[in-house]
Amino acid sequence: MAERPTRFDKEDLLRCARGEMFGQGNAQLPLPPMLMADRITDISEDGGEFGKGHIEAEFDITPDLWFFECHFPGNPVMPGCLGLDGLWQLTGFNLGWRGMKGQGFALGAAEVKFSGMVRPANRLVSYRIDFTRIIDRKLKLGVANGKVYADGVEIYNVTGLKVGLAEAAS
Repeated sequence: MAERPTRFDKEDLLRCARGEMFGQGNAQLPLPPMLMADRITDISEDGGEFGKGHIEAEFDITPDLWFFECHFPGNPVMPGCLGLDGLWQLTGFNLGWRGMKGQGFALGAAEVKFSGMVRPANRLVSYRIDFTRIIDRKLKLGVANGKVYADGVEIYNVTGLKVGLAEAAS
């Protein structure tokens, strides 16, 4: 088996968003502005806290990001759902990177705890996802725990992230 890369830059993530990385109809990231990562710094299928794989990624924060202007005027903050979506996006990327086929779908999260926010003065959002379970049958499913950090401070803790891959409906 050929060695797979364990790091991906922004252009790699854009290739994935265009369907050029895992093939059309398979795991795909969204295009900007909904792409919530600028690079993947590490990925595995057997590492992480539970030995079932992990992914680490980063998202550069600048004061001119689209969501700061509208959420909320006078009190700008990145919507919490965008950080959660970043965790789902990266969970699905890991499944595609493993070679699993099908389009990705966020299926939920067991528990989400917010303890901080991303504001325009922040510079970096970091993601850490540790898989707790992988199902590779007709339904492909990744279950993981994830954390989001703003400039190194943990601000989200999510357990039971679920992303599935399934053939596209005709």
